[in-house]
Amino acid sequence: MKLLCTLNLPYVCKKTFRIHELKLLEAVKYSCEENMKAASKEVQNLKKTTTCGVSVDGTWQRRGHMSLNGCVSVISIDTGKILDLEVMTQYCKMCEMNIKCDHECSNYKGSSGNMESVGAFRIFERSVMKRELQYTEYYGDGDSKAFLKVKDIYGEDTVTKLECIGHVQKRVGSRLRKLKKKTKGLGGKGKLTDKFIDKLQNYYGIAIRSNAGSIEKMQSAVIAAFFHCCSSNRNLMHGQCPDGKDSWCRYKRALSDKSQYLEKSPGLPFSVMKVIKATYLELCDKNLLKKCLHGMTQNNNESFNNVLWTILPKETFVQQKTLFLGSYIAVLLFNSGYLGLLPIFNYLKIPIVPLTLKKYMGIDKERVMKSKRQSLPSTKLSRKKQKSKKKSKLVKNEVKEGLTYKYGEF
Repeated sequence: MKLLCTLNLPYVCKKTFRIHELKLLEAVKYSCEENMKAASKEVQNLKKTTTCGVSVDGTWQRRGHMSLNGCVSVISIDTGKILDLEVMTQYCKMCEMNIKCDHECSNYKGSSGNMESVGAFRIFERSVMKRELQYTEYYGDGDSKAFLKVKDIYGEDTVTKLECIGHVQKRVGSRLRKLKKKTKGLGGKGKLTDKFIDKLQNYYGIAIRSNAGSIEKMQSAVIAAFFHCCSSNRNLMHGQCPDGKDSWCRYKRALSDKSQYLEKSPGLPFSVMKVIKATYLELCDKNLLKKCLHGMTQNNNESFNNVLWTILPKETFVQQKTLFLGSYIAVLLFNSGYLGLLPIFNYLKIPIVPLTLKKYMGIDKERVMKSKRQSLPSTKLSRKKQKSKKKSKLVKNEVKEGLTYKYGEF
């Protein structure tokens, strides 16, 4: 209304606007459902079977898991497209105003944290009926009990849990930081610093990604990564690093070339290494690494979450119909780009003019080119270097300035 007033254009009343909004929601919902059905058919044609693997993730509108609105997405591992979506809200304006008439109420009651589990169960429960698929491989982050809710949904232990390697990698950092906080004298200069934890976490992730498909090689690599990172000039520990000119270990490459090698890393004192070794080796267990052999991540889910909350900003609370409308549009954009919006025009009998088609195709082309550019190894390396540089600068400034801000400290 404000925009139309500014442009000196007539505007509609709230009632008329609401009628148009509901009609638009109907069109978007239908187009979204058809899009997800087509994505399911694509998986069936690709796999030649009705079983497939999916990555499952929940997202909330408000940060801190105290949200009234949430959403659970299920994305095919094979095609990277959304197969199903469960949008949930605890808020109902009609109930809040005590209006006792028939209306579409909220579709979830309970804690915000439990939304992911409930949403995953609803999606898996209707998978055969609505998508003609069984989601027999569950790729998750381990943040909720969602897998426990669905593991027997098609029969006893019919769903297998596989780990997102990105989240497994993060466990190295979270567990070592927790240990450092709990153990007195473990942190500090020359000991277990945040910089060393980040380095070890990165090496762990590289070891998993480089050895996908082989449990023996993967376990050997993650253990070798630990001793490699702990190594110093006084105490070289590269015995488990791979030999040869093509080794990722500089020491072993230097040995192969018969050149001089100088260890630049300060490593870790033996006393500190002894304390953290048990915690790290828990993450080298074969039972855990077996779930990472696929080499897959939940990056597609995180990407969809970004699309969703770009349409529905987290800073602005929305009611049920707006939440559903934004979620359905996000699915269409994620699966098919801006061309995925064209069925909405057809449903509403709005003619698609050449300019609209040309611009939508241009936006999608630019999006694909940007994605390819960001996926290049050189671009990824550049991002990592920039991130590391920014972090080092921040740490140096904090050390130089000392404690300048802390809640209730001054």
